[in-house]
Amino acid sequence: MTALRRLFQAILILTALAIGALALYRYRLPEPAPAPLPPLSGQIDRILIEKSARRLTVYRDGAALRTYTVALGFAPEGDKERQGDGKTPEGLFRIDRRNANSRFHLSLGIDYPQREDVIRASAGGYAPGGDIFIHGQPNAFFGKATLRHDWTAGCIAVADAEIEELWRITPIGTPVDIRP
Repeated sequence: MTALRRLFQAILILTALAIGALALYRYRLPEPAPAPLPPLSGQIDRILIEKSARRLTVYRDGAALRTYTVALGFAPEGDKERQGDGKTPEGLFRIDRRNANSRFHLSLGIDYPQREDVIRASAGGYAPGGDIFIHGQPNAFFGKATLRHDWTAGCIAVADAEIEELWRITPIGTPVDIRP
């Protein structure tokens, strides 16, 4: 009986240890937040936007420097065709203007529509749309929130701190490759 009692006690102890380990695992402290990245300096020479990944990557001399999460137009699938379709255009563009007084926190303009977009829309009897920007959040948010769902009319939106960094490092003429 003594051996059976010791076996029973060992099983109880192992069960208690397992339950305690499970409780520690379930209620462990959260992982510490990663340290903020140092700000980028200098200028970039290329922007790649991958719509399906909701990702914007900036490059200098062929090397990726930083990647940002983006929100797109409210109907992001496919290429922009017309004004009001909620799509973000696809193709090769350039940064052609800067707007510090935008309705959104800073904005970098993309040269859409291009000639072929205007021709296609004209032939179809509709407007191609325009005013496509990489921009921050609505000014009404005052930097307090970042919308993570696709909410723009076709623009590419990032967090306010991220557009501030992009604003500093992106010159007029920077190529922008927007892929599906």
